[in-house]
Amino acid sequence: MHARRRIPGLIVTEREHSLPLDHADPGGATLTVFSRELADPDGQDRPLLLYFEGGPGTEAPRPSRVGASPAWLERALADFRVLMLDQRGTGRSSPIGAQLPGSPQEQAEYLAHFRADSIVADAEAIRAELGIERWSVLGQSFGGFCAMRYLSAAPEGLREVLFTGGVPPVKAHIDEVYRATFARMRERNERFYRRYPRTASACSACWSVRARRRCSCRAEIVCIRAACASWAT
Repeated sequence: MHARRRIPGLIVTEREHSLPLDHADPGGATLTVFSRELADPDGQDRPLLLYFEGGPGTEAPRPSRVGASPAWLERALADFRVLMLDQRGTGRSSPIGAQLPGSPQEQAEYLAHFRADSIVADAEAIRAELGIERWSVLGQSFGGFCAMRYLSAAPEGLREVLFTGGVPPVKAHIDEVYRATFARMRERNERFYRRYPRTASACSACWSVRARRRCSCRAEIVCIRAACASWAT
């Protein structure tokens, strides 16, 4: 199922792809993955660039060429058509749902089908459906981890891969990375509180409120503004 329409400066093709919930069981349950192809009116024969959004759990951005949203879109359209996926479970793709049936173990097994490996398998199925021999991939944040998975699982489908974040460590164990990150963040936080000592109590109050009510508060705004000033100097 697909539909094509024009918005200012763009030819937009929207598709719904019926794909296996579990790619290891193609005859089992299915779900829908939504994609949106964007093309310059003069560039409808350009190669495809597949975009993996960050998150996880975030749908692809809703495009506009008026003000360029996302900001890199204008540059990308000079060389590519851009294919944006609402990764499984997000946006206009089949939702996960607020209430999952079954036992905790069954729920965990179900949610295991929404990881990067399944997202990449979706992309490969869509590539085959569209008859694309190879395409380029752009990964942002969590999308970078998806792109790295793509390089490992199906490099034959890739022309090139571009990263704007989400590159995993290739030499150190992940535990070492987190230990180093924790030490750096602790040092930064201590420096921040030394410079803005009054925000210590405000931050404590903020997180206390968020823990009880899971909402933002004025204390959090104070913390964010002070943190911005700290990191900018």
